[in-house]
Amino acid sequence: MNRSVDKSNNDPAGLNRQGNWHALKATLHRQLLESMDLFEVHRLPVEQLRKECTHRINTLMVDQRMSISGPEKDQLLREVLDEVFGLGPLEVFFRDPHVSDILINGPDQIYIEVHGRLQKTSVRFRDEKHLIQVIQRVAANVGRRIDESSPMLDARLRDGSRVNAIIPPLALDGPAMSIRRFGTDLIDVNQLIQLKTLTPEMFQFLRACVQSRLNILISGGTGAGKTTLLNILSRWIPNNERVITIEDAAELRLQQEHAVRLETRPPNIEGVGEITQRELLRNALRMRPDRIIIGEVRGPEALDMLQAMNTGHEGSMTTVHSNNPRDATRRVENMVSMAGLNYPVRVIRQQMSSALNILVHISRLTGGKRKIVSICEITGMEGEQFCLQELFKFVQSGVGQDGNAAGSFEACGARPHVLTRILAEGIELPPDLFHRRELARI
Repeated sequence: MNRSVDKSNNDPAGLNRQGNWHALKATLHRQLLESMDLFEVHRLPVEQLRKECTHRINTLMVDQRMSISGPEKDQLLREVLDEVFGLGPLEVFFRDPHVSDILINGPDQIYIEVHGRLQKTSVRFRDEKHLIQVIQRVAANVGRRIDESSPMLDARLRDGSRVNAIIPPLALDGPAMSIRRFGTDLIDVNQLIQLKTLTPEMFQFLRACVQSRLNILISGGTGAGKTTLLNILSRWIPNNERVITIEDAAELRLQQEHAVRLETRPPNIEGVGEITQRELLRNALRMRPDRIIIGEVRGPEALDMLQAMNTGHEGSMTTVHSNNPRDATRRVENMVSMAGLNYPVRVIRQQMSSALNILVHISRLTGGKRKIVSICEITGMEGEQFCLQELFKFVQSGVGQDGNAAGSFEACGARPHVLTRILAEGIELPPDLFHRRELARI
């Protein structure tokens, strides 16, 4: 665990109980708010406001003759400022770039994910009321509310982190909140290759697919890295193409100059005003897109996505939750049926086989490492069945001494049908790229 996490909630010297430290913070926090004109402070720039708060906290500590050491004073000052400007005790995790998930199960249980592994921390909230206050602060920042009449919240923080919260009466053991963080530094393909998420040969093929305007479906489980991979692949879209992204919570960070980002809107307190991905997708078709990228397809918008891919918007991409490539096609099939048009199964599968070209499945394996475990080509229909041809795969053979999955990346020996289209676009690929062989062993 990082030192910032280890020390974030230790009792400072001179304080016998953690409760005393929380009480001291609460007192300073209350006195700070009482000493400031809340209407005036919102007009100040953030940095000036932070300096003013720091000065007032120092003054309050002197007035109360608090006998604490310099390091204790610095820690107390930082934690009070975190309460004022941030998410209280959670701010220590936001300062740590290695923390990817923050999971709060009530005020006394906070878990974090670091390098793919979950670990419990010693950080805690004062009580349940304190945790609810932080959750309500998140809701207020995005113009929403969370209370007994509306006990669930989906929101996005300023840094792009995705937040889900649920409170009693739905949460039986107290408020719960999960935060999915996204790194400030964009990951590039070289880092993925160094992390052994894929091999150079696999990337060479995927890059050619994007440049050739093939439609790509990325599948995987929660936290597998679907959005990260989608971001990386999107960098190979030419800058002279107009790209429109559609997401429930904006996570994509495209590098293209000509990109328009759209985000859904949840219903308001009265239950009206909701804008779904399907409505945004239909509107996007009128915005003259060259490619459409849907952050994650979840419902009946799957039908509109397939129709867009079949009607001049080649090179589009999206992601879907699934356990394996075959499950991914079944999920899309089920979501198309949710559109309520009662298409026969064969018609849905024909639509899918015509629209989708490449299916990439990424997975979190034993130990938390993420790997592209399969790259398949969608070759069409054979009778009533949807046909997949695997081109590259990762075969797990065991678990290494470090606790991570061990195995090998392999080329499956199949020559893809889309190779003709790739070559027609003037993109050269090595003649032995698809020969059956082991690409790398880890």
